[in-house]
Amino acid sequence: MDLSPALWQALFLTLGLATCTTLILLVICIPLANWLNTRQGQWVLLLETLLTLPIVLPPTVIGFYLLLAMSPQYGIGQWWLTHVGQSLSFSFVGLVVGSVIYSLPFALQPIQNGFRQVPKLLLEGSAALGAKPRQTFWRIVLPSARGGVIAGASLSFAHTLGEFGVVLMLGGNIPGETRVASIALFDEVQQLNYASAHTYSLLLLIISFTLLLLITWLQRQHLQRIRY
Repeated sequence: MDLSPALWQALFLTLGLATCTTLILLVICIPLANWLNTRQGQWVLLLETLLTLPIVLPPTVIGFYLLLAMSPQYGIGQWWLTHVGQSLSFSFVGLVVGSVIYSLPFALQPIQNGFRQVPKLLLEGSAALGAKPRQTFWRIVLPSARGGVIAGASLSFAHTLGEFGVVLMLGGNIPGETRVASIALFDEVQQLNYASAHTYSLLLLIISFTLLLLITWLQRQHLQRIRY
């Protein structure tokens, strides 16, 4: 197995991207899921559809429009270049932004489902005891929906590990900056370097399997605590 410095660089960059994306998504999706679940109306349905769109859209479509939005010639990219002094596209920060948008529904939907499964009797009992909605959410809803939050975090992390189209469109292939493991794997296959490609694939497979095994165990532990 060829464990070259370039391989470790791409792998650590991928893990860093997945970690940043997952943490940001948890901060965004936990309050967003609760807010969506407590609102009704056609505009809420429209918003949920818009947030879910990355699941069905080809990654290259999302990557293309994000690339335009982040380019120095347009609003967001122009503002970033003016205030930060560097381009948002073809940078690690740009990859994080794109990954958050692309993986958002994979975190949002499990968290929403987790919140919806909290028994109404618990919510009614909390309200009857005089708890404010914010207190009920943090003390009742969030702990009871821990399984959904774990599932959302794991899916967004795993999804980011395997991203290709979005990261290729937004970041290209800059070593140490945007060359994540999926891009490096593609390059090795293109160059017919199957030994290195096998190493990348095997490491990603081991990481993904270990992650899913850990998440499955945590979810089972959570279900056992609920039952007993």
